[in-house]
Amino acid sequence: MHFKMIVVFVEDDKTDDVMDAARKAGATGATVINNARGEGLKQSKTFLGLSLSSQRDVILFLVEEHLSRHILEEINRVGEFDAAPGTGIAFQIDVEDAVGVAHQVEKLTSDVEELL
Repeated sequence: MHFKMIVVFVEDDKTDDVMDAARKAGATGATVINNARGEGLKQSKTFLGLSLSSQRDVILFLVEEHLSRHILEEINRVGEFDAAPGTGIAFQIDVEDAVGVAHQVEKLTSDVEELL
């Protein structure tokens, strides 16, 4: 079985919605890293050295490759990443190998077989 990793940078108030949408689209789990910070085309504003930008979360999904595009599209839809600059970003990368996912493989095998 081949996997993709979907990496999502999202405003912290949308994290739960993004995770719910990804799970409904076929993701079997995620890792959330809280309190990330980033900049886009424009530098973040500060006040006395404190950032005024909203907090972000980083969500990591390890998903089966046949499900990855659909999951990515659902994340984009719910996160509204294309609505305005700075709302978030998501991308997928190839995973060469993974361990510790035996229980997920059991569930994913039947799900993917239905798609093929």
